[in-house]
Amino acid sequence: MTQATAAVSPKTPTSQERAKSSGRRLWEIDTWRGLAIVSMVIYHLAWDLRAFAEVYIDLFSPFWFYFQRSIASSFVLLVGISLTVTYNRALQKPDRTKGLYWKFFRRGLLVFGTGLAMGTILRFLGAGRIDFGVLHMIGVSILLAYPFLRFRWLNLLFIAILMPLSYYLKTIPVTTEAWVWLGMTPPGYAPQDFFPLVHWFAVVLIGVFIGNSLYTKGVRQFALRDYSAFFPFNLLGFLGQHSLLIYVIHQPILIGILMATGVANLGFF
Repeated sequence: MTQATAAVSPKTPTSQERAKSSGRRLWEIDTWRGLAIVSMVIYHLAWDLRAFAEVYIDLFSPFWFYFQRSIASSFVLLVGISLTVTYNRALQKPDRTKGLYWKFFRRGLLVFGTGLAMGTILRFLGAGRIDFGVLHMIGVSILLAYPFLRFRWLNLLFIAILMPLSYYLKTIPVTTEAWVWLGMTPPGYAPQDFFPLVHWFAVVLIGVFIGNSLYTKGVRQFALRDYSAFFPFNLLGFLGQHSLLIYVIHQPILIGILMATGVANLGFF
């Protein structure tokens, strides 16, 4: 995250720089997402070693707790930023936002469906449960975010409403799991991955605010040298462009490596 922003200069970008960057991928966003992907793989490797190889790693220590939260927050902020960049760029085209909602709709369904499939597979293997994890939340957020993408300052009001509401919902006693997706959980509820919508959609809106502040009209509003061709930025950028695929396949690969090396032994294989 810090690598992706270290080269920020206080200079205002020239009109030529803005024109050059319009319509192109923003390498710093891809790099940030790639850094989050690498961090996620590291965290999940630690989780796998603890769960399947009996290696003691205190994942509830402050370091690992905030490391995991920084990863999650990065992904969710980037959802809001990326949606805003795409939306604002579409506004600059002659046909403007024609068909854009359906593009977001299909993307949201794909992400949500991927989360649903992964949760189903986990349950089938007896390896845990994910009722409303990060992919479920991101998928639904993509479906809901479209009306908010036009707003900048007004989103701060929505954030100010949703954040306190999310903490209030946690205090409501319930005995059913029907409302866990909103953040209301019964006693003893402990899934492997849990991202309640109300709280994390507020984080998406923070990303929308950032996107509308730093990438007006879908163009970078600050000067930044292009390091996208240099290592490790090129590698991180590549990973960031394929984040969903990596998210889906990285755990089977990690577990396969641990099993092949004899580090872990899973009873369902």
